[in-house]
Amino acid sequence: MSKRETSTAKLAMRTYETSTSSLAKSTFETSPAENTAMTQTTQFSGLRFNSGKTNEHFNYNVMKTALCIALLMLVGVMPALAQAPAPRQTVPVALVGGTIHTLAGDVVENGTILFEDGVITAIGTDVTLPAGTVTEDVTGRHIYPGLIDGWSTMGIYEIGAVNMTVDINEQGLINPNVMVERAFHPESRHIGVARSAGVLTTVTSPGGGLISGQSAAMALDGWAWDEMTIRARVGMLVNWPNPNNTRTYASQVAELRKAFDDARSYKKAVEAHAAGNAPRPGFDSRWDAMMRVFDRTQPVVVSANDVRAMQDAITWAQEENIRMVILGGRDAHLITDHLVETETPVLITTVQSSPNRWWEAYYAWYELPARLHEAGVTFAIVGTSSAPNANRLPFEAGTAAAFGLPLDEALKSLTVYPAQILGLDDVIGSLQPGLEANLIITDGNPIEYATQVIQVYIRGRKSDMMDAHRELYHRYLQKVQEFQALEE
Repeated sequence: MSKRETSTAKLAMRTYETSTSSLAKSTFETSPAENTAMTQTTQFSGLRFNSGKTNEHFNYNVMKTALCIALLMLVGVMPALAQAPAPRQTVPVALVGGTIHTLAGDVVENGTILFEDGVITAIGTDVTLPAGTVTEDVTGRHIYPGLIDGWSTMGIYEIGAVNMTVDINEQGLINPNVMVERAFHPESRHIGVARSAGVLTTVTSPGGGLISGQSAAMALDGWAWDEMTIRARVGMLVNWPNPNNTRTYASQVAELRKAFDDARSYKKAVEAHAAGNAPRPGFDSRWDAMMRVFDRTQPVVVSANDVRAMQDAITWAQEENIRMVILGGRDAHLITDHLVETETPVLITTVQSSPNRWWEAYYAWYELPARLHEAGVTFAIVGTSSAPNANRLPFEAGTAAAFGLPLDEALKSLTVYPAQILGLDDVIGSLQPGLEANLIITDGNPIEYATQVIQVYIRGRKSDMMDAHRELYHRYLQKVQEFQALEE
């Protein structure tokens, strides 16, 4: 640690020690009468404490502020773990000699995949390379499309214990105008970890309320949110009310219906004005954000798990004449006929978990994808929304494959199917000319636990494969080696 870093750390600790010392003195030496007397509004470090707060509460908040300052100052002297984005592709690149799994046709053995300006231009065994092409020999390796995390908090969640790094929920129940990509943090340390596991795209999604907002497909390499946005408004998130809560269920469903009625009325007013038949309506960002939902060009992704919630949501979607995708689908295997009949796809959020009902077998969620596949239900596996655990997504599909889902289907559930369900298959999800060059180079099937991801390309960029996990591994490997050398 440099002299500057050392002095900064010492200053942070002195700030903490001085604050806590003075707080302890004021807390224990102030009389009860003086504590009671502190009822006026107090200002401290830009934080406003309402009148009526006791000295004890004030001291607690001062201590909390001091701890936050010390933490932030200490974080400032730690080495940065976020990787610099790869430069944009400027010359044609050809990967030669590998086994190419396009997931859109036959496997190409000893093939070549060529991409220019971030877009795939050719795949085959006899590809003509333009002048200036950079070639990379990948003989003995496998090339797959980049994996898609179809439900994630990547870029809006960093450290759970530090509120300022968590930007998932907005206030209020109806927030269709929340555009999550605007809050995306491109330097999140979780991005590199996920990328090293082959996850190259996340559908980052807001949460909270009845209508959470708009999700966005984000490429996991780039300098800023606008550069990393593959497509905004991928889906509008709705949290279906809990039907087991009989006290609030009906009122919350009614509030959801009212929001859609108001948005539809707003759409009609806008269209009437455009046709010259009515005055211009006052702009409402909430209802304006829902226009594509009524055109059926954007799906409504409804979080629902039990039978009644899913069936009620399907009925509601039919009445509203909207495209709906179920997110969760814990009990989807119990209503497969209904799902097939209504052409309702499911984004399965949990495979590697245990059921919470005593009468279910331990493998109930492990075999859920296989049961939906056998019934003909359209589905994808998206895992939990956890950004820190996005690197575990391949193992969700791997578990499903171990419990009956065909291996090819398991792989497509992380690539082709989420792209199709969320309307992204014209840019990502498979390896075809015209699609973005989002691909991973591995030594085996990416959903198998032992497989290593050797290199990834995102929009033709050769991404940095160092991440927070690997940096810590190398750091402590050095420690082990040094101790072993001493023992020798």
